Amino acid sequence: MAELIAGDKAPAFSLPDQDGAVVSLSAYAGRKVIVYFYPADDTPGCTKEACQFNDLLADFAALGVDVVGISPDGDESHRRFRTKYGLGVRLASDPEHLVMKRYGAWGEKTLYGRVSTGVIRSTFLVDAEGRVERIWRHVRADGHAAKVLAVLGT
Repeated sequence: MAELIAGDKAPAFSLPDQDGAVVSLSAYAGRKVIVYFYPADDTPGCTKEACQFNDLLADFAALGVDVVGISPDGDESHRRFRTKYGLGVRLASDPEHLVMKRYGAWGEKTLYGRVSTGVIRSTFLVDAEGRVERIWRHVRADGHAAKVLAVLGT
């Protein structure tokens, strides 16, 4: 499968969220949505990223942009994570990594010289027509949400 690029149709998905409700890309038709992939709930980098997206949710909403985070963790883990940090960001579960693979957010990565397979921290801006507008790959968690917001505000 070819790597997604800006202009491509965003891969459709329907995944359970923290409450067991289905979150589908199609539900955001007519609106922009940020879809960000992260490795695990309640880990230092992922917590920083989720909290920073959460802190900017009203700013994203003011621009007509929704935010959805996707990780392999299940709904119970997502609920604990949201409760512990007061998160309002909707979190979806992709335990089989099927959606992550379609977005290129699952695969080989290198950390401290060690190669492993896992979630590649990535963010996708999907436009109102369901096309990939912008891609951030191999992002650094700290400050990433603000960088995404800055691009949207220009």
